[in-house]
Amino acid sequence: MTALLPAEFAGLERFAGDWCLATETERYARRQASSMPEMQEFYDAFFPRLEEAIAHCDAYPLDGLPDDVERLLHLIYSLVMVSMSIEIFHQPRPVDSADAELSRIEEPAP
Repeated sequence: MTALLPAEFAGLERFAGDWCLATETERYARRQASSMPEMQEFYDAFFPRLEEAIAHCDAYPLDGLPDDVERLLHLIYSLVMVSMSIEIFHQPRPVDSADAELSRIEEPAP
């Protein structure tokens, strides 16, 4: 199997298939479709390495990220999305939000 993330983050590979998502809309939908135990496992595994992951991404120009580093950046973005459910809502969906949706006409890059 080909690694999706930089070698230094091999311990997070098990999350790459589900959480290395290119758009905010995809990350939001994944969060809403996930269980709290699933998100807690991802959060607990990745949060302690967040600063290290950011520093790793910062070593490259934003417009020239290698594919594995770009996927690591997407994993960071997913952690941010998941952290709202873990730290604030304590459920996958926002509290008292009716049918909250997140749709973008255009995504920021990368």
